[in-house]
Amino acid sequence: MRGTPVSIKVSDYVLQRLREWDVDHVFAYAGDGINGLLAAWGRSDNKPKFVQSRHEEMSAFEAVGYAKFSGKVGVCAATSGPGAIHLLNGLYDAKLDHVPVVAIVGQTNRSAMGGSYQQEVDLLSLYKDVASEYCEMVTVPEQLPNVIDRAMRTAYAKRTVTAVIIPADVQELDYSAPTHAFKMVPSSLGLTHSAPVPPTAELTRAAEVLDAGEKVAILIGQGRAAPAPRWRRSPTCSAPGWPRPCSARTRCRTICRM
Repeated sequence: MRGTPVSIKVSDYVLQRLREWDVDHVFAYAGDGINGLLAAWGRSDNKPKFVQSRHEEMSAFEAVGYAKFSGKVGVCAATSGPGAIHLLNGLYDAKLDHVPVVAIVGQTNRSAMGGSYQQEVDLLSLYKDVASEYCEMVTVPEQLPNVIDRAMRTAYAKRTVTAVIIPADVQELDYSAPTHAFKMVPSSLGLTHSAPVPPTAELTRAAEVLDAGEKVAILIGQGRAAPAPRWRRSPTCSAPGWPRPCSARTRCRTICRM
């Protein structure tokens, strides 16, 4: 007789999806707004590794430094209210330096929103500028994995900051897969949409998109994370700091390819 399938929580699925995106470190500071995620780290054998800083602001700066020197997206996490506010300095550093960083932020319970709950902050408005390319609040489990995938893809493709806000009670809900064919490719990139397939599927094609007059080549996987970009220097590129992926191409308009 088969046993009853063990359901996983939204918080468990968030960490699972980050692992599928090859995220191996999350820089964070504990708080009750992300208690669900903290419990999930205990169940996941600390994968991706939880790196606790002395302060939420330092968590964001650590994610920025990691992204600059690894070429991968840096991920940071913080609780709601003041914790989310403290992330801003580091996130603005990432945005202005064209560094891909994803912020995962807790929020008060959905039932308490709009009631002047303790330390309640309108995070969508707060992050509207720093995460202008993509900032979304998860209100039902079915929004995953679409929200995580779009946040990661946008950070990689546009080398910028994105944010995912997850209320505390949503973190504790049982995860259920989407029942509709969500479009897994960010529409903001102007790419052809495709129906999702399992995240283990192989990358199938490469696409070039026009972004503010510059061509950026990104690998598009159907439902799977694209690996960190490996840029090949253009013969006309004179930017310093090579072979690390350089942000100078956003200024000199050099077309670099993978």
